[in-house]
Formats: sequence, C-alpha cells, structure tokens
Amino acid sequence: MMRVTTIGLDIAKTVFQVHGVDAGGEVVIRQRLARRRVLAFFEKLAPCLVGIEACSTSHYWARELIARGHGVRLLPAQYVKPYVKRGKNDAADAEAICEAVTRPTMRFVPVKTPEQQSVMMLHRVRLMLNRQRTQLSNSIRAHLSEFGIVAPIGRGGIDQLLAIVADEKDTRVPAGARVCLTMLAAQLAVVKDQILENDRRVRASARETDLGRRLMEVPGVGPLLASAFTATIADPASFKTGRDLAAWIGLVPKQNSSGGKERLGSITKAGNRYLRQMLVVGAMAVIRYAARHGTRRPWLLQLMQRRPAKVAAVALANKMARIIWALMTSGERYREPTVAGVAA
Repeated sequence: MMRVTTIGLDIAKTVFQVHGVDAGGEVVIRQRLARRRVLAFFEKLAPCLVGIEACSTSHYWARELIARGHGVRLLPAQYVKPYVKRGKNDAADAEAICEAVTRPTMRFVPVKTPEQQSVMMLHRVRLMLNRQRTQLSNSIRAHLSEFGIVAPIGRGGIDQLLAIVADEKDTRVPAGARVCLTMLAAQLAVVKDQILENDRRVRASARETDLGRRLMEVPGVGPLLASAFTATIADPASFKTGRDLAAWIGLVPKQNSSGGKERLGSITKAGNRYLRQMLVVGAMAVIRYAARHGTRRPWLLQLMQRRPAKVAAVALANKMARIIWALMTSGERYREPTVAGVAA
C-alpha cells in the first residue's frame, strides 16, 4: 500500500470502490469498501492523490481526506465518462476516475467549505419553497374553479380566493370543500412565511462579506445572485479569464465547427443552470430600465436596436459574468463606464 501514488475513489451511499496505482501506472489496489471503513483505510495510506467524481457528498469526503493528509481533486462526471473502457460498474468507474485525475489538461471542481454548502442550501430550499407556493396556489385556483369561482392572475387574485375560503358565510363553497381548501390555505401561509425568512437569510449572507457587497454594486446583480456567486465559486482563480467563467455557466455559443469553418449556434446551456438563470433575469431588468430611462452603455443600446430583448439579455448576462469574475479576482469595486456625449 505504501507504493500507491494515485487513487480513484468511486463513492456511493454504502459501498465505495477503490482503484490505486503506483508511480509506474501499475494497479496496486482494487478493493471494495464499506462506508464505515473508508476513513480508516485512508488513514493507513501514505499521502497520495485521490480523485473523486463531483457530486452532492463529494465535498464532505474531500474535506475528510484532505484533513488526513491526502491531495483530493474533484472531477465533473461528464469528464470521467470518456475514460470508462467498457460496461458500467463501480470498479470500471473507479479505474476511469484514477485515469482521468492524472490528465494534465483535466479540469477540476474546487472543494467547498461547509459554510459555502450551507449558503447554497438556502438557495436550493428557496427554489423548492417557491415551487410549493406555486403548486398550492394553482391547486386552490383549480378547486375553486370547479364551483365557478375564478380570480385574476397574480398574487392579488390568490388573495381574493383566500378571502372567499375564509368567509364561512359565502355559500358558493360547500362545507366539505371549505375544510380541504382551508388546509391548503394554511399550508400556503406557512410556505410564504418560510420564503420570507429564507430571503432574509440570503440577503444577510450576501451582505456579510466584502465580496458580496462589491458584487451587488454591479447593475443587475442583487443579493440573491451575489450570494450564489460567492457560495458557488470557491476559487475564482480556477478560471483563467472571465470568458472561461461565462463558458462554465453556459453563456457562450454552442460550436459545431469543422474543417476550418466556424459554426456557432445558440448558447450551450451547459454548466450551472441556476447562475445562468439568475444572470439572464438580472440582465432583463437592466434592459427594461435602459429601454425606459436610457443607459451610459452605447453598445447595449445598439444591441437592443439590432436584436430582440432576450437575445440582448443573454449577451449582457455574458458580460455581467465577466465583470463579476474581474471583481472577484482583482478585489476592486465596480466602476460605471463614462462615455462622453451619451445621455442618460
């Protein structure tokens, strides 16, 4: 075991697969481990390089192995798949991880701290609560429509329906149906309170760091997006340029080039869907403001004249991602461009 230099570790819930090689590439270890034996196994090994596929639990195992003196690198699963020779099993996956982690051009995922994971959990719970609020609202609307009661779209409309449910004198709703609708209304009230508390915590997480406060100075970047960037990108230096960050988020054109001919399509939609969604939403807010009040960015005005609003929003989201990378790596504050002769 002392000869092991590189290990591919395929993690799971209860069964882990280890594939280790020495400096010459010869297989030294090919072993299956139970969960309770993983840490004890690595404590007996000399420090080595351990590769793990990035997933929900990989950051915990990476921190545990780093604390025991090993070097850990997390690999995106799509980058490991080409190294699987044939078939799909734990042993083949561990061998592929061991092979991929040694490639000089391989890209890795930075290990997140527990604090960063906690902030991202706030965002994931927020998405879940918003989905539940929509489900409950649509359910109340659908059930009341069975009795001929409808309301306008939006929060004002659902408030009208909740008032009807709470009014026991309204004979349009039968007593049996009112009991069920009251349950849904109570759940909706709880979910709304939880969303407000979640949003408060997200704003606090964005404002408690200097980086979060600096990012919120960028037009189109609010507390939600600033908090998500600080928690998602553990090490901005892992991206060589802002363009690399935009490509990682999925805001660059999809390429199908060959024979020296460059063919560009729509955006790739690869990478981080959550950051991409919020960047585009923030860019749309900037574009709506620019359409009404003007802007000091002449390139944005020219782009809005040539392209539809949503196409311009994607281009602006790409630029916002590069600005955010520059602020994260340089430590500077955002400076609004000054262009002579451009009216606000």
